[in-house]
Amino acid sequence: MSRTVTVGISDLNVVKAPDILVTYALGSCVGICLYDNVRKIAGLSHIMLPDSQGFALTGNMGFKFANTALPILVQRMEQAGAMRTVLKAKIAGGAQMFAGKGNSSLANIGQRNVAAVKAALAHLRIPIIAEDTGKNYGRTLFLHAQDGTMLIKSVNRGEWTY
Repeated sequence: MSRTVTVGISDLNVVKAPDILVTYALGSCVGICLYDNVRKIAGLSHIMLPDSQGFALTGNMGFKFANTALPILVQRMEQAGAMRTVLKAKIAGGAQMFAGKGNSSLANIGQRNVAAVKAALAHLRIPIIAEDTGKNYGRTLFLHAQDGTMLIKSVNRGEWTY
């Protein structure tokens, strides 16, 4: 029987099949799903900000930023038995949740988060095989360790899988 493990905001976790990871409230935040399809190991990170520069990284602060959370997630997946060379990524979130004029940092934080996640994954040489980012609505994300399916649910929009 599978268990569902919740990943909070600025959090990450790793599970093995048949377990499921879920994160709620992906607005401008980005959920990054990593999956080893050979060993059926799944990892999920819910990042809030693009870059840790200028912040003191105490405790779990590194989970908050794209540039620091993804290396930590990969390390935890490797500790669970995953092989970095077979990891694939799926990402969701990065919405524009705040109406803003022009290119203000608050108005485009979702875009900046997505760009930072893509840069971090490229640096780690992990390909993105599915993406559901942008727009102006929140998402809930489920990652199934059994088959790597990413299920997205959104209020008044339904649900879809990648």
